[in-house]
Amino acid sequence: MTTILVTGGTGTLGTKVVPLLRDAGHTVRVLTRSAREPENGVEYVTGDVSTGEGLDAAVAGAATIVHCAGSAKGDEDKARHLVGAAVRGGERPHLVYISVVGADRVPVVSGVDRAMFGYFAAKLAAERIVEGSGLPWTTLRASQFHEWVWALMEPMAKMPVMPLWAGVRFQPIDSREVATRLAELALGEPAGLVPDIAGPRVYPMERLARDYLRAVGKRRLLVNMRTPGRAAAAFREGANLAPEHAVGRLTWEDFLAERTAGAR
Repeated sequence: MTTILVTGGTGTLGTKVVPLLRDAGHTVRVLTRSAREPENGVEYVTGDVSTGEGLDAAVAGAATIVHCAGSAKGDEDKARHLVGAAVRGGERPHLVYISVVGADRVPVVSGVDRAMFGYFAAKLAAERIVEGSGLPWTTLRASQFHEWVWALMEPMAKMPVMPLWAGVRFQPIDSREVATRLAELALGEPAGLVPDIAGPRVYPMERLARDYLRAVGKRRLLVNMRTPGRAAAAFREGANLAPEHAVGRLTWEDFLAERTAGAR
């Protein structure tokens, strides 16, 4: 039995990864910014990947680190802080990182690009830090989660007119399927950059918006707007898609049915 540290273990993906690792018989340690008592066989340690605070103690004794802590910005610094702590510890843990499909294909070269798509540049920078860390590593790129699409639509639907990105498509995937794959990789040998994982179907953004509105019982005028910049152009060309890796099984429709079942 080994100790596995999970960052972002209380987030959308991490909460699904943690029980899989625990049920596989390992000691699971979750990094949190606030102190918590052990729960359901999981340990909690206090630290912050954004600042590096507490990371030296958090990584001590961990044979594997699963880095799920991500956000709209700052991923590069988070990876740098985590790698620094792991290297200082001298134990060479297997570092497993979750990235995003298209991280290497969405160019972020202007202010417009960075404002809307800076997440991709941050993910790619974090990938390079992991790869160049000198630690054994594995990186998995996933397409957008169903929950991400829902969260994208929610604030848009509060306006009388929903502004959509003209020509953009998404290939959403169930976060539980990504968690299963990430846990498999964490329990295996370091593999470097592994094949992408993406959802079973590609949808125009307008289709996703109409499905969302139908699910929540709203009506809105949809307006497709052409977003400027090279990153947006790459999106229109499908840089965020991986149709050759459509290994997910649960569709956007499945997610909506499950999400709204309680409301009905």
